[in-house]
Amino acid sequence: MARYFDVHPHDPQPRAIAQVVAMLTDDALVAYPTDSGYALGTRMGNTHGTDRIRAVRDLDARHHFTLVCCDFHQLGQLVKVDNAAFRAIKAATPGPYTFVLPATAEVPRRLAHPKKRTVGVRIPDNRVVQALLRELGEPILSSTLLLPGREEPLTDGWAVKEELDHLVDAVVDAGECGTEPTTVVDLSGGAPEILRVGAGDPSRFE
Repeated sequence: MARYFDVHPHDPQPRAIAQVVAMLTDDALVAYPTDSGYALGTRMGNTHGTDRIRAVRDLDARHHFTLVCCDFHQLGQLVKVDNAAFRAIKAATPGPYTFVLPATAEVPRRLAHPKKRTVGVRIPDNRVVQALLRELGEPILSSTLLLPGREEPLTDGWAVKEELDHLVDAVVDAGECGTEPTTVVDLSGGAPEILRVGAGDPSRFE
């Protein structure tokens, strides 16, 4: 049965954040709110956690996981960013965008695209996520909480708890957090390529 954490969306309680991070450090799988719907998250080094996310979402090996970062410094350790990509990401973050870029050696091979060696990264505009990331001190490996056969991700924390009670270890509820997933922009080939239009305005990359 998943532990349930009811946290304030703008001023998350430090004790609750510390408890969730302790679970993540112990390789838990957590459902948590972002600026573009709920996500499934685990520690980047948790091999079993990635398998659990794939099982919950019925994903194949080609799925691009996202590394959620607290700031640009952390993001820059995970992906190779040229000057053009640097300017584009700086202008759009924090916000509801995921950027696909070549992974550095810091990213485990199993998390990168098997042929392109790319990975998705993002910096969310959400105080609960930022508090978790600061306390954890490393990125959270994430995937949008979009269940098989559904057209929209889950948006209500208690509904997430009821539906995934035996599939995740914790649910962080900070109220409604929107239904649209991030806009995904591939910057790995030089010119921006919009892979998915979502909550972020894609026009700045067109």
